[in-house]
Amino acid sequence: MSEDVYIIGAGIHPFGRTDGRSGREQGVFAVREAMADAGLEWTDIECAYGGSAAAGSADIMVNELGLTSLPFTNVANGCATGGSALVSAQMAIASGFYDLALAVGFDKHPRGAFNAKPSDYGLPEWYGQTGMMLTTQFFALKIQRYMQLHGISRTTLGRVAEKAFKNGTITPHAWRRSPIDLDTIMNAPMINDPLTKYMFCAPAEGGVALILASEKKMKELGAHGVKIAKVAVKTRPPDSFEVFQAGVSIKEGGKPTVLASQAAFEGAGIGPEDIDVAQLQDTESGAEIMHMAENGFCKDGEQEEWLANGWSEIGGKLPVNTDGGCLACGEPIGASGLRQVYENVQQLRGRAGERQVEGAKTGYSHVYGAPGLSAVAILQS
Repeated sequence: MSEDVYIIGAGIHPFGRTDGRSGREQGVFAVREAMADAGLEWTDIECAYGGSAAAGSADIMVNELGLTSLPFTNVANGCATGGSALVSAQMAIASGFYDLALAVGFDKHPRGAFNAKPSDYGLPEWYGQTGMMLTTQFFALKIQRYMQLHGISRTTLGRVAEKAFKNGTITPHAWRRSPIDLDTIMNAPMINDPLTKYMFCAPAEGGVALILASEKKMKELGAHGVKIAKVAVKTRPPDSFEVFQAGVSIKEGGKPTVLASQAAFEGAGIGPEDIDVAQLQDTESGAEIMHMAENGFCKDGEQEEWLANGWSEIGGKLPVNTDGGCLACGEPIGASGLRQVYENVQQLRGRAGERQVEGAKTGYSHVYGAPGLSAVAILQS
């Protein structure tokens, strides 16, 4: 029988741009914040999992944190790196092998769009020559297709971004701290039709760390923990339509997010209707819209009504991306998945300040990474 696992410490380095501090140093900052939150020292940690996409190997952090000989495993899963680190740490404790584990993610990206090499993802060079490795183009095409199939308007895309920047104004660790009105968002320069510049997240910097513990260790420490009810990771099934994929099937295939969400809900023994607050991957406005349906919170096309009525805002029937998501916080690839979980930990502990969702007891996070991998975590207070 697997052990119950709890998050007893959470730390974050502000997202955005921090000159003079490397990505790894931002990760170290977050680890120290998490250890202080849990009342622990580095020598207490028994194992660690972490990663970044552009800021070096996570295991080198021991140079700053201390040489304790703990096993430290590097994780690399695109935007799902942080979520995958969390899953690994959770499994390490659930197995009964460890009582205290660290999950950490950090990054420091240069300015400009993400533009990976085709060969890194097993793709032919012609795919890059089409411009599709520039992910803004792929995501624009994907949401265009979804809008045509399900009747989503550009105004709804704009409302997602408007909500994100509104939430960012009350989030201390967010990068974008100023509101942007719907008219400005809609009339901003077009990056890739139908998405304007305010509808995309930007490569950024930041770090997040979480300390996980077995129930026995949590009680021994007298810590205030948030239970990990279930974590699930799924890769793309046949005929899915995902980022860094050189073709589209004529058949409607499955989706990794749907599979991960279903597995998480089944494992936790609850359904979408039981979630009080949700953090969903919002690489751009369209991603949040699609992921609302893929995670089971509404049907395809119902997002029009949701956004028009403010149902996904703080105070709505299901607040989504309460800290502003990737749109307001930016996207440091290694850290974003853990940022979502950090936000839910704050919400379930009642520490979210102005963005607190009243009575939040169950939190849901979903992260999507290239090339078509999704991780879901359900937390309960």
